[in-house]
Amino acid sequence: MAYGFKIMVEGDYACFTRPELKVERVSYDVPPPGALEGMLKSCYWKPSIKYTIDKIIVFNKIDFMNVRRNEVKEKVLLSAVKSQMNGKGGDPCIYTSESRSQRASMILKNVKYGIEFHFELTGLKNEREEDAEKKHYNIIKRRLEKGQWFRVPCLGCSEFPVKKIELVEDFNENLIDKDILDMKDVDLGYMSYKVQFADGGKPINDDWENPEFSDRANTLYYRPHMINGVIDVKKYREGLRC
Repeated sequence: MAYGFKIMVEGDYACFTRPELKVERVSYDVPPPGALEGMLKSCYWKPSIKYTIDKIIVFNKIDFMNVRRNEVKEKVLLSAVKSQMNGKGGDPCIYTSESRSQRASMILKNVKYGIEFHFELTGLKNEREEDAEKKHYNIIKRRLEKGQWFRVPCLGCSEFPVKKIELVEDFNENLIDKDILDMKDVDLGYMSYKVQFADGGKPINDDWENPEFSDRANTLYYRPHMINGVIDVKKYREGLRC
């Protein structure tokens, strides 16, 4: 049995970066399911559950703006971190004065989404199968109602935090912006669905106390349509491509 929820999400800005345009970032018109799953994991996550997005409703007009931001051109090397942890020296730092780069980003502003999702048990690290689903359901429900999270939920980038998450009984589709309704049926083209890791969320060393996970991953893509502001993710999930 899968337990489902409906939430309203609002934010001042969002950037769901297209992978082919990630240097000078350009956002997708709508959020990919994987980005929304990550947002939900900021509120509550355990290895024993996984979130699945079933429907996305775009309430506000799709409105872009261009900004320039200071970013760094490199990442901290994992080898440098491990070297320092093992007492062998290394410098796991980035000096922004030497690595700073100014880049343009085409981002969304004034976003508002309705998200329908459910969670399922993964079979990983479960305590008691018979009451695990109900336990997780009650915890998720309570945290969404109280607006609790262990890490700030964001809309694509950490610089763009969620302004409001509200648990609702149903969506009022009468509030969808007229500009969205006038678009009618829109083919959104191939979009990133989510990143799927090879380990499936299970430690490759089978040790939950000191877990080691695989970095190998594939990006899944799908081709949804937005019809009167509604993206039926569940309908298009069958056509996933790697």
